[in-house]
Amino acid sequence: LQQPIIDNPRSAARQQPTKTEKPHAVTAASNTLFFGNVYWGRYINEWSAKSGLMYAYPFSRLSEFHRDQYDAWIAGLECPVTAGANPTAAQEEATLSFNCRPEYLSEAAKWFTAFTLANNHTDNQGVSGFTETQQQLEAVGIQYLGSYDPRDLANLCDVIALPARITDSAGQTTAGTLPIAICGYHGFYMIPPAESIAVMREYASYMPVIALPHMGTEYKPAPDQIKTDTYRAMIDAGADMVLGDHPHWVQTSESYKGHPIIYSMGNFIFDQQLAPETTRSAGVRVEFTVEGADRNQLAKWLALGKTCATYHDDCLAKAKASKLTKLPYNYHLSIIGTDNAGKLVKPASPAVQAGILERLGWSQTITALQPPYSGE
Repeated sequence: LQQPIIDNPRSAARQQPTKTEKPHAVTAASNTLFFGNVYWGRYINEWSAKSGLMYAYPFSRLSEFHRDQYDAWIAGLECPVTAGANPTAAQEEATLSFNCRPEYLSEAAKWFTAFTLANNHTDNQGVSGFTETQQQLEAVGIQYLGSYDPRDLANLCDVIALPARITDSAGQTTAGTLPIAICGYHGFYMIPPAESIAVMREYASYMPVIALPHMGTEYKPAPDQIKTDTYRAMIDAGADMVLGDHPHWVQTSESYKGHPIIYSMGNFIFDQQLAPETTRSAGVRVEFTVEGADRNQLAKWLALGKTCATYHDDCLAKAKASKLTKLPYNYHLSIIGTDNAGKLVKPASPAVQAGILERLGWSQTITALQPPYSGE
């Protein structure tokens, strides 16, 4: 006879399918490369016309930097980009009034995520030229920040949608965005006033703040005391790091209160072929990582990041309204040497790389960094 089946509550419980938890974001990381001066006017425009590559010419060796290994490239664009002005190289040389033709932008957009416009040349075509520059960048999807006027408090900083890689609890990695604040300071004609530097405090309570100042005496290997004091004041005002340009030379670096300061990264894409000092530069690789964050906070920050690619967006206001707290970021820095001797920028040779590191005093700087900063 067939035996009756006796229900076993414990057995039935074991046979119930377990509820599968939906994967959630666990870590976020962005491998970002910061560069110094970028410019494609004057002699670069002439070289481009003769090259046969035209608007792709200035960027034609950038693939050697392995762009696919980075989530973002950010640099300082040292010229307005307008359609109406086409000065010759001789005219730009004589007047030092620049313009970069907009036809190059579709090529630039293949490489660069964002530009700071805080320098002494972005107003060379007037206020209308500066506005057009912003519009031209927006049209090709390059984010931008900063103003030629350091007293223009509303335009110093902007929240940037930083491309990032998100790893979830199932071990899967997908693309995402992290909101970070980048603040540009033009200090060539005047020292950025204290109230402009203080603008960073508001952002620093919620997200990473990167200061990209443009100031100091040109063609010098180290900053003067005014520049040193100003850059240190930026750290005191909440900047997580300061990465400078303008002098057209690589300058020294330091760890100030455990934070990295690079006083000048030098020329990245530029036409100054005068000497090795003006053809080499320090690209600064910053690996932003978030680990151990509150699950809900991380999810909210990632959702917010998707909305931060617009200039003058309301990302900071939304972070405040949502009572978000600053994520636990770690920052790992390294130097990628560049060399544009021979007109086209390319990775630095071992000898040029060694000279860049020596000028920076990089080994001393990274030794003095304090958590959450590290370097190599």
